[in-house]
Amino acid sequence: MRRDQGCSKFIDAALGLTLVAVASTVAAQESVPVPPAAAAAAAPETLETVKVTAQGRVQELQDVPVSVKTFSAKQIEAANITSTQDFINLTPNVAFDHSFTFANSFVTIRGVSQLNNADSPVAVVIDGVPQNNQKQLKMNLFDVLRIEVLKGPQGALFGRNAIGGAITIETRQPTNQLEGFGNVEVGNAHTAMVSAGVSGPIVDDKLLYRVAGDSVRSSGLIENTYLHRMVDRIDHDSGLRGKLLFDVDDRLRLDLRASVNDYIGGAVTDSKVSSNRANDIESPRENMLGQTVGYTYDGSFKANYRTDLGTLSAISAYTDLTERYRGDLDFSNPVDSPGGFLGFGFQAGQGQNLRVRMLSQEIRFTSNDDAPFRWIAGGLMLYTQRDLETRAFFDTNGERNQYDDATKRLIERNEHNNNRAYSLFGQVEEDFGAATTVAVGLRYDRDARQQHDIVADDDRNRSFNSVQPKITVTERLMKGLLGYATFSTGFRSGGFNAPGLPDFRAETLRNYEAGIKSTLLDNRLLLNGSAYFAQSKNFQYFFVDGATAAQLINNIERVHIKGVDIDFQYLPVAGLQFDGGVGTTDSRIRQNDATPSTVGNYTPKASPYKVNLGVQYSQALLGVVGMARFDSELRSKRYWQIDNADVERSFALYNARISVSSAKDVWSAYAYVKNLANTKYYADFNPNKYSGLGYAIGALADERQFGVGTRIRF
Repeated sequence: MRRDQGCSKFIDAALGLTLVAVASTVAAQESVPVPPAAAAAAAPETLETVKVTAQGRVQELQDVPVSVKTFSAKQIEAANITSTQDFINLTPNVAFDHSFTFANSFVTIRGVSQLNNADSPVAVVIDGVPQNNQKQLKMNLFDVLRIEVLKGPQGALFGRNAIGGAITIETRQPTNQLEGFGNVEVGNAHTAMVSAGVSGPIVDDKLLYRVAGDSVRSSGLIENTYLHRMVDRIDHDSGLRGKLLFDVDDRLRLDLRASVNDYIGGAVTDSKVSSNRANDIESPRENMLGQTVGYTYDGSFKANYRTDLGTLSAISAYTDLTERYRGDLDFSNPVDSPGGFLGFGFQAGQGQNLRVRMLSQEIRFTSNDDAPFRWIAGGLMLYTQRDLETRAFFDTNGERNQYDDATKRLIERNEHNNNRAYSLFGQVEEDFGAATTVAVGLRYDRDARQQHDIVADDDRNRSFNSVQPKITVTERLMKGLLGYATFSTGFRSGGFNAPGLPDFRAETLRNYEAGIKSTLLDNRLLLNGSAYFAQSKNFQYFFVDGATAAQLINNIERVHIKGVDIDFQYLPVAGLQFDGGVGTTDSRIRQNDATPSTVGNYTPKASPYKVNLGVQYSQALLGVVGMARFDSELRSKRYWQIDNADVERSFALYNARISVSSAKDVWSAYAYVKNLANTKYYADFNPNKYSGLGYAIGALADERQFGVGTRIRF
């Protein structure tokens, strides 16, 4: 615990020093006269041109034959995107659920879901570096330049387990001019957020740096009505990131990145749902207040060397992730459940100690962009060590430290896992005239897994491999109109359940997709759409076995998924903008040998549709820019498990933000509200048949959040 608190204090001190540096330069910036052109820029006549890296190269969004949702730095600020949850809420056909531990998250993209204790279905890449653990996706977002959400299998370029898609996040790079920012925000539930950053040259045009960090605290929004304490309290969630950029010469660039994230927050916050109905909202009533303590250290080194043929890149990365949680096992208390855990006459608690260490090395060669024949080729090595200790214990006093009392131990599992993953990948593109481009990609993945049961001194070993082809044909039908057709494949490695439990098989997916991208009305309307059909083999899903109370990942032999993705942006007049989209996902079980009665049902966590609509208006007047934005999200019914017996109702969420800023954007002040209607729903729900407890449990989503903030830049 002392190590975590020391890390947090170091991050807070660094943030404080950065804020002082930012504030000391703002007055001089504001004294510069405001040119008329700067004020007019607040109300653009055309939509912003967004660059993306979806194909491994920097391209304009409308030239990329991929279904991709993007958020530029301007859009991130306007929509008040400060976390992973925020941008995924604005993305059709993608869902993000947070439950159980503070860093735990479950992303679902086009029907393919993240599972406990398994690889993600989405490749997450930050500043070109893959994030290879489930607990790295939930994050605070600060000093971010661009976010891209790619839908459909992306393994050819974005790595292992990109069976559902990829999420890339680009943070701001070091600059050759001194610049910085500071942001302070306060809100309900005694929430306080501070972020700051500074960038500039150490040696002009040669060695540049950037340092940025943030810290969040909150007393929490969700009350345990038995203990009368908040289950989602954030003692602190703090991050610090540093970058060095060294241009050795005209050909060689070196990029060093390091970051730390440290947090203490809630855990095991689920409510016991006595009615077993997914739409009956119950408050948590455990007699033990859960807590998660964790920290993550990341470091990476990138070297880019430009040759006459293209750029050779090497990326080395290391991650050390630790998370410890303690909490209630029966999600109840002695008053409500005098019979105790499963009727055995006693209360019970649970906890885990998790440590993951990952070392990766990627090498890729990217040809020059301006040739009619282009290619990318490379390889990846990833070595992962995962240690997990799990205990269940008698609970006699509601204290978390009972986890360490050997006399109260009910169950103990202790496992050590090794995974060696190797990949080879490549893609070639050929322009056939000015209108047609054909791209062919291929990836080979091999995962060699080993699990050692420390308690039983037993080992098991398995390996999984897959060849994943992809082909895309792009046709420029006319100016401003692009069409494409894609066949792609995805692979998610199989693996081991806990010691003594059966293995689960690798999942593969074949995706057929066709789409258009159109730029209309002199770049005032962007309308993009695609239709897809996917066939999944050995679809992976998670449940808790009712007979043994064991957490299990299992397979469904065949699943078919089909749907559409539509995104648009429209600027009818200067300053007024509409954006949004529609996503549909019809994800159905076609063969399930273990439970044949489920054939024809939706897959677990399936959400048949999602609709987003945002409206934004900005206006400059007398050197001040005002902006107002309103976002709505309509979610369809959600089917929580394979029997489709527990269905969450459809509902809508609303967010709003207003701001004023100087014309040069040196300062700004804003107010926001999230979940405006205070809609109550479960972010995750485990039906009684699949919870292992004989009753349902549900993790409540965040209630209404509101606050004000101010930002300064130089």
